[in-house]
Amino acid sequence: MNPPRKTKILRVIARLNVGGPAIHVILLTAGLDPERYETVLVSGVEGPDEGDMHDLANEKGVEPFILPALGRELNPIRDLATLWKLYRVIRREKPDVVHTHTAKAGTVGRLAAWLAGVPVVIHTFHGHVLHGYFSPWKTELFRSIERFLARRCDKIIAVSESCRQDLLRYGVGDEEKDVTIPLGLELEPFRAEPPESGAALRQQWGIPDGAIAVGMIARMVPIKRHEDLFRAIPAVLECHPGVYFVIVGDGELRPELESLARDLNITHRLVFTGFRDDRARVYQALDLVALTSGNEGLPVAVIEALSSGKPVVATRVGGVPELIEDGVTGFIAEPYNVGSISEAFLRALAEPSLADMGRRAQEETLRKYAVERLIRDLDELYQDLLRKKQGSAAR
Repeated sequence: MNPPRKTKILRVIARLNVGGPAIHVILLTAGLDPERYETVLVSGVEGPDEGDMHDLANEKGVEPFILPALGRELNPIRDLATLWKLYRVIRREKPDVVHTHTAKAGTVGRLAAWLAGVPVVIHTFHGHVLHGYFSPWKTELFRSIERFLARRCDKIIAVSESCRQDLLRYGVGDEEKDVTIPLGLELEPFRAEPPESGAALRQQWGIPDGAIAVGMIARMVPIKRHEDLFRAIPAVLECHPGVYFVIVGDGELRPELESLARDLNITHRLVFTGFRDDRARVYQALDLVALTSGNEGLPVAVIEALSSGKPVVATRVGGVPELIEDGVTGFIAEPYNVGSISEAFLRALAEPSLADMGRRAQEETLRKYAVERLIRDLDELYQDLLRKKQGSAAR
């Protein structure tokens, strides 16, 4: 007897740059049952200042098929060529499901899958560019494109309920088509990392014993709004002069941010570490984690911090309120509001025990955002959609 035919998934992401979407697709590609699934991961090329997650892909045995022009930058002529190349890949691979991630890959991937007649097409919004990124006319253009693309796929996944509500508000998909499936991550290493492991990092960074260390782990790109954190720091230092701020990551805005730090006279309390691949250890070196983004889907840094037992100060964007209970597991500030961010830090630093606050959310975060839950959710979704398509074809 021949073994049952595997379900073939062709997954498309613009690039495996440092961040939640790349971690998500690598873990999902590696985690689906190899006895039942065959997955092809198609990716573009990262920018020179972005960093990449290829070490994680290698560790998990995931070897992406590279389409160089699938990267972030928009270029109509190149994008048409990429569409044709991806269409040919899809026709060659004959997948049962094309599942796209991130905006650029979602546009090219869904069009190519639709043209190739793929049975099931799915797109995941890890966040969106429907507000907060572009000018009003360009934002409306992207909303119109997303409405068009939503009609050419079978399911739209939002990584947070807030993101799903935004999609519905802007007419992208509908109540039946749009579903919420939160991120799933390998979180046990963050719980298992011993607290003392961060001591050497603190010493390396020049942070004295007993000082409070606040860290922001994010790419240095406009939407992360590092400048709002930096502008809030002087007010924090006025009340708590011994606090240190650790900036983990890199990106196109680093020179500008270093210049801003000098202008604000905060360099004596600021540490730039660049990209690091020992995030579990980094969290143990911190007492408090910050995220001052102007837009998010479901931020990985907040999930990792809570899984490490660290409280978070974050702006009220995307799924942040689904992760943090204000005053209980962290503090929520208003985005683009330096005064609100400063006040949130002052509330946090007045907390008698930040460690106790961080531990309150640890177990629930580990349970709700485990990679095993993600794989189970996607397995059920893939099989349900394929059954429905097969049933429709039989009629």
